[in-house]
Amino acid sequence: MGNKTPYYGQCLCGEIQYEVDIIEPRMAYCHCIACRKFHGAAFSTFGEAKSENFRWVKGESLLKRYIAENGAVRQFCKNCGASMTFATSKNSNDVIEFALGTLDSDIELQPDAHLFTRYKANWSMICDGLPQHKEGRN
Repeated sequence: MGNKTPYYGQCLCGEIQYEVDIIEPRMAYCHCIACRKFHGAAFSTFGEAKSENFRWVKGESLLKRYIAENGAVRQFCKNCGASMTFATSKNSNDVIEFALGTLDSDIELQPDAHLFTRYKANWSMICDGLPQHKEGRN
């Protein structure tokens, strides 16, 4: 996706904004309990960008962090609560995982898998034919 024009995204209230030059092809639907609760939905959808291709352009100081018991860090807007980024405790900061639902720009890529389906909400059905991993990717 070597698109020269950045992709734009923002939180629900618009006070936090970001740009992404290149979105990496690996993106997935996550059905883990933490993502379900954090997003208030059956799953979350995160995309990845190398850190040099992602930048906050407005409101970075409004990001609030939630650090889970396992060391995972979730960032969200302290004004509107919109989920913005996710990082595992093992994250090297080379890659930013960001909530695809916050993008304002259309993208050509699509998620390629469902992760942590072992924890999937029983009222949600997966019908798209993508690979399903009971835990994370191997």
